[in-house]
Amino acid sequence: MVVGDTERFEISQPPELFARVDEEADALIRESVITTTLDNALNWARKNSIWPMSFGLACCAIEMMAMMASRYDISRFGAEVMRGSPRQSDLMIIAGRVSNKMAPVIRRLYRQMPEPKWVISMGACATSTGVFSNYALVPVNQVIPIDVYVPGCPPRPEQLIYSIMLLQQKIQAERGTVRKTLNLA
Repeated sequence: MVVGDTERFEISQPPELFARVDEEADALIRESVITTTLDNALNWARKNSIWPMSFGLACCAIEMMAMMASRYDISRFGAEVMRGSPRQSDLMIIAGRVSNKMAPVIRRLYRQMPEPKWVISMGACATSTGVFSNYALVPVNQVIPIDVYVPGCPPRPEQLIYSIMLLQQKIQAERGTVRKTLNLA
């Protein structure tokens, strides 16, 4: 078509045929690529693959076992593999009262766990000797460092699941993970 002295080109095909291909690829990349830091990626992997070591000392251990059953299904949180060896676990759950005779054993098992390692104190007895306040019991925080406390006597399985979720938040918020992993810190 000629308009005045200039010739104007008109597309006889649908305009979608002539759309730029590189704009579609750019939009596809924006929708499918996630950018993050290496710390966040490593923390995400750690928080979703916690391997707890069961350490049931008293009645709280029954509630910990119930948490592993199908009704509560702790595998949703990536913590379904209960380990019996400290060398294969990164979370120790102290469930029940700690006696003076058991304290050195707990300390030894804690030292055998690889880094990074976390500890959950489950129940009033483990946290503060509970109703059994006598000369034979010690609070577990006098033996090893504790990351999350679970209150109750005995605490419900939902409380232990919530404490694992709190621990996952703590793991995700950790900074300097890559430096610690590479022994640069």
